[in-house]
Amino acid sequence: MEELTLTTPAVLFSAISLIMLAYTNRFLAYAAVIRNLHDKYLEKKDDSLLRQIKNLKLRLNLTRWMQIFGISSLLFCVLTIFIIYIDYQIVAEYVFGFALILLIISLSLLIKEIQISAEALQHHIADIEEHLTKKK
Repeated sequence: MEELTLTTPAVLFSAISLIMLAYTNRFLAYAAVIRNLHDKYLEKKDDSLLRQIKNLKLRLNLTRWMQIFGISSLLFCVLTIFIIYIDYQIVAEYVFGFALILLIISLSLLIKEIQISAEALQHHIADIEEHLTKKK
């Protein structure tokens, strides 16, 4: 195995930063939708709104964990750079490996969140199709 250099963990900075930006945008979008659904639910107590809020709560929770694991990965990349700097190569390799595992977990949670989002949209499409069928 080649020796781990300062540039190897530094390469992940831009990737993780972009991922975190995407996660933050998702989080903010969910927050806006939840606030909107909350107001709608207070006006009319509809069970479908409760199902949507429950789904969004799960997705928001997943997004929070995606952010936590992504930020932790970035933190361990920085720690790796410091450990390389103080010349503890073996420790740096393990810490960097752990950073990669955290990033893998974060991205795996993203896959799960996307599946839940797609399923929720399928329910909306089914509701629209059912409504259109009733109109005929």
